[in-house]
Amino acid sequence: MTKTERDKAIEAAEYIRMRVGPVPIHVGVVLGSGLGTLAEGLSNAQIIPYTDIPHFGASTVPGHVGRLVLGKMGRTTACIMQGRLHYYEGYSLAQITLPIRAMRQLGIDTLIITNAAGGIRADLQPGHLMLIIDHLNLVGMAGHNPLRGPNDDRLGPRFPSMTRAYDPDLAAIARQVARERGIPLSEGVYAMVAGPNFETPAEVRYLRLIGADAVGMSTVPEVLVARHGGMRVLGFSLISNVAVDTLPGAAPEKTPEASHEEVLDVGIKAAPMLASLIQGVIERIT
Repeated sequence: MTKTERDKAIEAAEYIRMRVGPVPIHVGVVLGSGLGTLAEGLSNAQIIPYTDIPHFGASTVPGHVGRLVLGKMGRTTACIMQGRLHYYEGYSLAQITLPIRAMRQLGIDTLIITNAAGGIRADLQPGHLMLIIDHLNLVGMAGHNPLRGPNDDRLGPRFPSMTRAYDPDLAAIARQVARERGIPLSEGVYAMVAGPNFETPAEVRYLRLIGADAVGMSTVPEVLVARHGGMRVLGFSLISNVAVDTLPGAAPEKTPEASHEEVLDVGIKAAPMLASLIQGVIERIT
């Protein structure tokens, strides 16, 4: 008998629960490229490789460790994904979002999601943090949506609203924590493209024209599934590179080129700042 996505999520959640015991878990966190250090601050941590969890896939991208870390952050037990799966790795959108469905089966009602992104707006430079206030689902608008197919009403409604994809109350808390801790925090719209190639200059100009402030290759499918399941979502982009919008001139060696190595390097340097922000938010909401 073919297992449904709900069946798979329940089996994954049951395995995780068996490993961590009956502690209540209210907050899930997804860490993007080079941002895995937040999980190192958990106490009494249980570490579970993705490959041990039923129906989870293995992360194949440098900077994504590919393990689930559950432990105490202050008084709260958090479930942190050190790395994620991506569409460009060859996974289906159902596989990419299965960990979010498993979190929901664990009772998690709040998701904090992060990514590394290219800055399109001029003031978004490498190392800056951007609070995601909305997104452009270019992959989904082309028909690749994790909610496509028969709907299981036990997981969520057939037509979930995305008017408030990113929770305004959580966003207000993030702004307050950033002010109190002296963390510069910009705001903007995140656009998802499929990848794995970085964007051409013409594509960057197009993304700016339609309202994107930053661009990346993840996050949106997870947000859709989280909202489908009734979870509140808070999102952050770490600007890891400048999205180039002009063709090389006579001196191409002076034209900036995006690279995954730059993404990882910026992520490692900025991870403590993002970790402080997320820790402050979790302390407030729990």
